[in-house]
Amino acid sequence: MFPIPSDAVDVRPMKIELESINMGNIHAAGPATPPPPPAPTPPTVTPVDEPKKGEEKEGGIENPGTMEDIHKQCKDVFPVMFEGGKFMLNKGLSNHFQVSHTVNFSTMQPPGYRFGATFVGTQQVSPSEAYPVMLGDVDPSGNLNANIIHQLSPNLRAKFVAQIQQSKWQATQLTTDWRGSDFTASVTLGNIDVINGSGVAVMHYLQQVTKKLALGTELAYQYGSQVPGGHIAVYSMAGRYSGDNFIASGTLGGAGIHLCYYQKATEQLQFGVELETSLRMQESVASMAYQLEIPKANTVFRGTLDSNWTVGAVMEKKLLPLPFTLALSAMLNHPKNQFKLGCGFIIG
Repeated sequence: MFPIPSDAVDVRPMKIELESINMGNIHAAGPATPPPPPAPTPPTVTPVDEPKKGEEKEGGIENPGTMEDIHKQCKDVFPVMFEGGKFMLNKGLSNHFQVSHTVNFSTMQPPGYRFGATFVGTQQVSPSEAYPVMLGDVDPSGNLNANIIHQLSPNLRAKFVAQIQQSKWQATQLTTDWRGSDFTASVTLGNIDVINGSGVAVMHYLQQVTKKLALGTELAYQYGSQVPGGHIAVYSMAGRYSGDNFIASGTLGGAGIHLCYYQKATEQLQFGVELETSLRMQESVASMAYQLEIPKANTVFRGTLDSNWTVGAVMEKKLLPLPFTLALSAMLNHPKNQFKLGCGFIIG
């Protein structure tokens, strides 16, 4: 398949707000774009020696990855639910270029057609990563979401995300990551407007203290006329402890508390538990999820339940030997008596 970097930002509509910044991750609002489908393996090229997560140095300490991925292992267990109908056709035109056609029928977002494209370069830094990476999608109205990722040097990586709607730059985000042998330092700039004097800046640092323990810190700063007092800053601390088959991570800051726990029960069964507390809204939400893989049936189940009594599940079934995938999604909110059902069909 295309070697898309593990930290690639989802191409989706986004709105940058200081309250949504959680350990360097400027969240995107809106429905998620389906991940890139399998594609032919690119040709072998000379790898670049880059310190990255999983590459150990003397003493067993390795690079901890980026701060925005500190909860990634737990988050990946939770299902990405959708509503309505979705049809997606993927076509690999070469080892480095592929296109996709998506037709969506939903009440949660405007229905219609979107065209997507992905390009992966020949600068291969590992068996699963190559640069530069350019991916995006556009609809018939010209609304565009774009993502560019490039390895500028063995230690420096840059990511640029942009969203254009109704012929206007709706949002922009530039992130640079400097990866040392046992640390990662990142700077993110979002929606910087020099003329009106507004924008968001996020700086974070993650240090691998021992082989299992990583500690980090973040400073988020927002300025502009729409901010009370002209500017505001939020400081946060984070930690992650990795066991043999579990990962516990947490974030504590002025915006709130975010705790995650991931457990790998067996090769086919995984669990995730998450607790999010907003100090500003004075509310907390606890969620738990599971992921069950059935290799003989080529099926993956994901389910979730939260403290608001919302139950959701997604099933993905590969219809081998044909290159087809059937996806079914369902979500039920008991207190509001709301039920949403989705059906997706992917070719390629």
